Amino acid sequence: MSLHPGLKHWAILLDRSAVIGKCPNSRARASPPALGKVLGPPFATTPRCVCLENPCSGVGIRGSSVFCPLSSSNILPLMLNLIWLGLLLIGVFVAGVTGNLAALNQGVLNAATSAVMGVALPLTGAMTLWLGIMRLAERAGLVRQFARLIQPILKLLFSDVPPDHPAIGSMVMNMAANMLGVSNAATPLGLRAMSQLNELNTKQGVATNAMCTFLAINTSSIQLVPTTAINILAINGSKSPTGIVGSTLIATFSATLSAIVFVKLLQHVGPFRWERQTPETTTFVPAVQPVETAIETPRMARWGPFALGAICLFFLFLFVPNAFPYWFQGAQPAGFLSAIAAFFNALSPLAIPFLLTFFPVYAAARRIPVYAEFIEGAKEGFQIGVRILPYLVGMLVAIAVFRDSGALQVLKNLLGPILVWFQFPPDLLPMVLIRPLTGSGSTAVLADLVKQFGPDNILSYTAATIYGSAETTFYVIAVYFGSVGVTKTRHAIPTGLCADLVGALASVFACRLLFR
Repeated sequence: MSLHPGLKHWAILLDRSAVIGKCPNSRARASPPALGKVLGPPFATTPRCVCLENPCSGVGIRGSSVFCPLSSSNILPLMLNLIWLGLLLIGVFVAGVTGNLAALNQGVLNAATSAVMGVALPLTGAMTLWLGIMRLAERAGLVRQFARLIQPILKLLFSDVPPDHPAIGSMVMNMAANMLGVSNAATPLGLRAMSQLNELNTKQGVATNAMCTFLAINTSSIQLVPTTAINILAINGSKSPTGIVGSTLIATFSATLSAIVFVKLLQHVGPFRWERQTPETTTFVPAVQPVETAIETPRMARWGPFALGAICLFFLFLFVPNAFPYWFQGAQPAGFLSAIAAFFNALSPLAIPFLLTFFPVYAAARRIPVYAEFIEGAKEGFQIGVRILPYLVGMLVAIAVFRDSGALQVLKNLLGPILVWFQFPPDLLPMVLIRPLTGSGSTAVLADLVKQFGPDNILSYTAATIYGSAETTFYVIAVYFGSVGVTKTRHAIPTGLCADLVGALASVFACRLLFR
């Protein structure tokens, strides 16, 4: 397949690792007009291969691939388009019928202003801070150290992957990076792990049991510190924004555990059984994955263990009396749930101060230039803030139209009896529906809920916990499976959605336990 010179130059400008994949259709040709038919926001980085018979795989750009417009990778933009358009059309229609057009007009203008001045700009500052701190953790080798702790567990979960296979190491590093919030490192590691798992795949185009298990853990991974949710609570004036650390740990642990159970059970269910799967007949050439070069981490200075030990002892001294007050005061806890609540309420306010001291000191002990590396990581914060700004405006305006028109209240009334049976607050329905689809959209939903109910309302804490305990399931599945040309995802999507549901229910339980 030949590439038009203009298209090649355009692709290389966007990403120097852009490569052209082999089109399975011999009559395919690359077409410059495809530049005008790209798939979705935020950047036009996915030119298509124009086939005379069937649209198919054409261009791979740094770990992702573009294939048939009806395949799983293109379902996500289509769903988001339908949801956004549906919110606007239904909201305007209901407002016209109910006579709420005046309230809708004011709500739209307020939402657009709030998205920029009240959410995006303050959030950019907080993201700048945390990206800088996480850069220190990454460069100091903390991700690799953490990966060693969870490697034995992965060998049990992925029994069909040889223990010495490189996929084990990549998956361990990916999960460790996700837990620590180093997403910029987690994604390429996850794509590399998926590519290595595909080497063991005997039925190309079909998700293996190991792939489904890896995706299930990825879409429900335990989050130690939900920084984005904490930032949104903080910029809205919450008195205890770090209070959701404990509730998020409970919810993410529940979601991850349920994901593992679901994925292991469903792989034995009739239509999902491996024996019933047939491989794809077309040949897929995945995009070339960038080779990860290991960064040499200097040896720790002699004073490092003493300094880190002192930090740990200091925070342990602050944590233990509040987590186990009955050890010092003699009064026994009212019950098991009260003891759990005391533990996590003592943990939550210490999590961020601990990270703000431990990570920089660890990096300094490793002879990392801490301030210079912090600045390098922090530079990404402003770029991310600019990138998510259009999404925040678009989604917040659509939500305002849907809410101020009265359509959201109608939906709550319809689903109210079902949600009450699960003891789930109907006001959190938008977060549950949007979170599996889009990260920026769910950020906008969370910001809207916090402004609507106040930053210290239990509903705001619960929404922030749901945000921190779930992942954008459809996006993760589309990107990871798309990178290796898997179109038969088997039980990966049902498992991810079930884990999202369990995480949402666990968030409600955890917040009622900790914030009652």
